[in-house]
Amino acid sequence: MNSDKIILDLCGGTGSWSKPYKNHGYDVRLITLPKHDVLTYVPPDNVYGVLAAPVCTDFSVSGAQYWNRKDQDGTTIKSMSITMACLRIIAMTRPSFWALENPVGRLRKWLGDPQLIFNPCDYGDPYTKKTLLWGRFNEPKRNPVEPIRVCSQGSWLQKLGGKSEKTKMLRSMTPQGFANAFYNANK
Repeated sequence: MNSDKIILDLCGGTGSWSKPYKNHGYDVRLITLPKHDVLTYVPPDNVYGVLAAPVCTDFSVSGAQYWNRKDQDGTTIKSMSITMACLRIIAMTRPSFWALENPVGRLRKWLGDPQLIFNPCDYGDPYTKKTLLWGRFNEPKRNPVEPIRVCSQGSWLQKLGGKSEKTKMLRSMTPQGFANAFYNANK
């Protein structure tokens, strides 16, 4: 029934945001390293929806103390090129809906005000991680719950720490409550 609807999950890592689409029979294409690179990816013509989650490490306010160094050594430009590649793919495919997410940080300075600001606890996952969403999409219906504090900084994400790939992956995963709500609003 939905197998003819292509969903591109750009920089999607684990595919947690597009998982509800895949579970409902959509043709989900995970465009993420190492197999696919958004910088060189050529999308098909008939894309139904695009979910984009470009790298946040160089934009997130949690790393603001490193912004100057990253601006100087070219890291910011490299990460911005990934964001621009996502926007290029969106412009090329002209999907029925699209969304680009990133945590609170300096991406807002370049993209303007987001369409949606949320925390996972707004959609049933009991923790906080303020996230911004730009795009053209139907706003998901909220299902708020009280966040659980597990440390002085707040949620379990702040307790992770470290720079390992596993830690980065856990911090960047789309909460399933939000992913399901987004799917239900944008089928």
